[in-house]
Amino acid sequence: MKVLIEDSLLISNYINGDERALEILINRHNQRISSFIYSKVNDRTITEDIFQDTFIKVIRTLKRGAYSEEGKFLPWVMRIAHNLIIDHYRKHSRMPIFEGNDKFNIFSVVGDDKLDIERQLIKDQIDSDLNLLIEELPKDQRDVLYMRIYKDMSFKEISEITGVSINTALGRMRYALINIRKIIEKHNIVLTI
Repeated sequence: MKVLIEDSLLISNYINGDERALEILINRHNQRISSFIYSKVNDRTITEDIFQDTFIKVIRTLKRGAYSEEGKFLPWVMRIAHNLIIDHYRKHSRMPIFEGNDKFNIFSVVGDDKLDIERQLIKDQIDSDLNLLIEELPKDQRDVLYMRIYKDMSFKEISEITGVSINTALGRMRYALINIRKIIEKHNIVLTI
């Protein structure tokens, strides 16, 4: 019988010098992370590059001792990969600009024309779930989140519209993200395919 070592123990072992522990972690999550990246970029070479960059960031963070056990390892790595995908699109100016309206679809900013019907239905459901989560936020946090993410407004513009300081707008955005994360964890919601 094969014993599955917890991710947290493997991370601890790697931090304490066991290079094999990182190899196990990469092999364990390789397929899921690669598939996620590929689903967003539709290019094997770019997928490999972003995958490597993701784990370079993971290694650097672990070696600095900056990783916290607050969340699970895989969601943390997926967030790093997601941010690198966004960086890739920014660098290559391939990310479409969102024209703000009330019916924002978070997946419209990622080129996914080749999705089959089933995947599109799943993405539509995730979008719907995400909008429901956002609706649970207090109005001041929800407003700042919509203006910042969906209307791509600067915090200066948000502060002018809402009549609060830039720091207050930043704080509301931070709390909105923290509260969404708490709601997701509380209800064990998974927003990935």
